[in-house]
Amino acid sequence: MNNLKTITEAVKKYFKNLDKLLLLAVTACTVLGITLLYSLSANGTIGYGVYRTQLFSMITGLVICLFISCFDYREFSKLWFLYAPAALIPVLLTFTSLGIGVEGTDDVAWLKLGPVTFQPAEVLKIAFLLSFSYHLYKVREDLNNILNIILICLHGAVPILIVMKQGDHGTALVFIMMFLIMLYSAGLSLAYIIPAVLAVPLVIFVAWQYLLGSVQKERIMILFNPGSDPEGIEWQQDLGLSSLASGNIFGKGLFGNGESNVPEIYNDFIFSYVGYVFGFVGCTALVLVFAFICIKIIADSRTACDELGKNICMGAFAMLFTHCTMNIGMVLKVMPVIGIPLPFVSAGGTALLSMYIVIGIVLSVRQHNEKIYRMFA
Repeated sequence: MNNLKTITEAVKKYFKNLDKLLLLAVTACTVLGITLLYSLSANGTIGYGVYRTQLFSMITGLVICLFISCFDYREFSKLWFLYAPAALIPVLLTFTSLGIGVEGTDDVAWLKLGPVTFQPAEVLKIAFLLSFSYHLYKVREDLNNILNIILICLHGAVPILIVMKQGDHGTALVFIMMFLIMLYSAGLSLAYIIPAVLAVPLVIFVAWQYLLGSVQKERIMILFNPGSDPEGIEWQQDLGLSSLASGNIFGKGLFGNGESNVPEIYNDFIFSYVGYVFGFVGCTALVLVFAFICIKIIADSRTACDELGKNICMGAFAMLFTHCTMNIGMVLKVMPVIGIPLPFVSAGGTALLSMYIVIGIVLSVRQHNEKIYRMFA
């Protein structure tokens, strides 16, 4: 009887501490994405298997998210020596004969295991979020020691350089933003920040000369010279922008004639279909929901009971903010096309599952912001 009472109290405590608004917001975005994919299936743009996969990934992701939130993030963050290699090895396998590219991309960043194709860099993001947060937490008392800064930079350089070697510059940019925002939030001294800012032109020069390919350079230059290559590099963005604008204020409805001529409209360019279906009002509402999610994660970082929880939340914020900004910027033709999906909305089972895992970790930070409370003591 006492055990039953203890379990009941633990469950009540769990739901009381659960960040319901954050979970509701990300679930609403996912439902929107699945609805849009169903609409594209009904229009004949994509097969029904795409939205079914997304629906299955959403249900699985929600279960995993809630399951992770029950456990103390401090305990599984310490297990970096297990999850970091487990996440890194599949990424390295993409450089072997097992690595494949997918239609619509120019990088080899996927693995095909039987009928399942997944992008291991999505798992690496989660491993980096936890391991880098834990690294910053462990050196928090002496963060600005030069040796610690060197080791921290090496920690950040590993996933960034590996993913760039794959040719996936979009994902590399996500890692860079996570690294910078988490390091700044952890208390990096101005003695490092000012020289780093002054070195930005040099970094851009080196990246332009030695890291970016000709296609990436052309995509960037198009932003400064629009209309110069409408039949080539600009073609996809022009179609996406046209689809976005054609919805006007209130859109043309879910089951009208879909803008199926936009490449990757179900994935990286799904925001253009949001504009087509729901118009300016729908796009604005979606942006506001994403802004709410980002602000809510920052708010959870402020209530974390330690620096580790704060680091995790800020890393999750950096990941989501970068994805949203770059993806929407691609469609608006103010950012280059670099293959970043819109979180919770774009098609992609691996990306959706990884995002729900990240949200689960954030929920764990919120759940365990009281030192006296553990869902599983």
